[in-house]
Amino acid sequence: FSAMGLDSVPRSLGLLVPMLLFLTVGLSRLAARYWLGGLYLSLVRRKARSQVVIYGAGSAGRQLAAALVHNPDMALRAFIDDAVQLQGSSLRGVNIRSLSWLRAHATSMGITDVLLAMPSSSHVRRAQILNELLPLGLHVRTLPDMADLMHGRVRMQDLHEVDIEDLLGRDPVAPDAELLGRHIRGQVVLVTGAGGSIGSELCRQIVRQQPATLLLVELSEYALYAIHQELEKAGTGVRLLPLLASVRDAERMREIMSTWRPDTVYHAAAYKHVPMVEHNPVEGVRNNALGTLTTARIAMECKVRQFVLVSTDKAVRPTNIMGASKRAAELALQGLAQRASGTRFSMVRFGNVLGSSGSVVPLFRKQIEAGGPITLTHADITR
Repeated sequence: FSAMGLDSVPRSLGLLVPMLLFLTVGLSRLAARYWLGGLYLSLVRRKARSQVVIYGAGSAGRQLAAALVHNPDMALRAFIDDAVQLQGSSLRGVNIRSLSWLRAHATSMGITDVLLAMPSSSHVRRAQILNELLPLGLHVRTLPDMADLMHGRVRMQDLHEVDIEDLLGRDPVAPDAELLGRHIRGQVVLVTGAGGSIGSELCRQIVRQQPATLLLVELSEYALYAIHQELEKAGTGVRLLPLLASVRDAERMREIMSTWRPDTVYHAAAYKHVPMVEHNPVEGVRNNALGTLTTARIAMECKVRQFVLVSTDKAVRPTNIMGASKRAAELALQGLAQRASGTRFSMVRFGNVLGSSGSVVPLFRKQIEAGGPITLTHADITR
């Protein structure tokens, strides 16, 4: 300062002025952000089409709330959490409430949606929450499982409708990887009916066990194309061979098995829709019973080590043609097993496959979305 002829200017000014400028600019920006942000949120809440609450004030709920800030169609009104110690506090400026509060204020506050942000909770707990929310008539959506959230932030696109499994009141039974891998890993596996609801899921589980080759046998061109494309995109490195064939065509099945020599065959090909088989009984018996017998005989000829029939619980004391045809297939397999030397025959009975094509779940959903009524095949039908 002396060299510049500014002896009268305090030396501390060089330190104080930058600090004051920094504080003035910083505080003004914070104030503007707070005021404008609050104004923006109030406008969003006023104009938003959906007034939502987030069930779960944990990490997933916090991330979901951050995503909602930039969504003008949804206004967050409250968090709901079961933890008593959190109730009465706030998160991101939004109050955390109890479920009883939601019951009391859902109508008066115009709440329309509940977003479940509890990805690590069990299906039992989810089912309990859904049952408690049901009387409120709110639209409920949920986040994916925790495994899907490990590698990224929660986004609005991650929200989906409540899964059917959430309504079961129990956790799904995970496949036993060791049991599956015993007859799959490093081997040639053939799946008939590979494009069906059960066959396609079998294929998805099988490729995870790294077979040497997976033979996809399917009569429907589109179903075969769809499952082949899906498995190709999964990028497991397993060799996939899509093969159009009917299990009733002995020559074609013999050609496939003699060429590729599968070690294990999963026979899932069948006509499974009860009403369709009732309308087409001859074709149902030909496909379900005779098709199984043909495929099993050829498996014996080609020295297949393991043959697994995917049957149905409807084969137990059958009350319809579909169940009777599957029971006939089981009896045929039992007969072959008594004189088979190199092939081990086994069978498994599936119950209801939730959400599969032709099952009551998607049918009832469509009927409800259309305003009803819900229809049954017969007045005396039971489950």
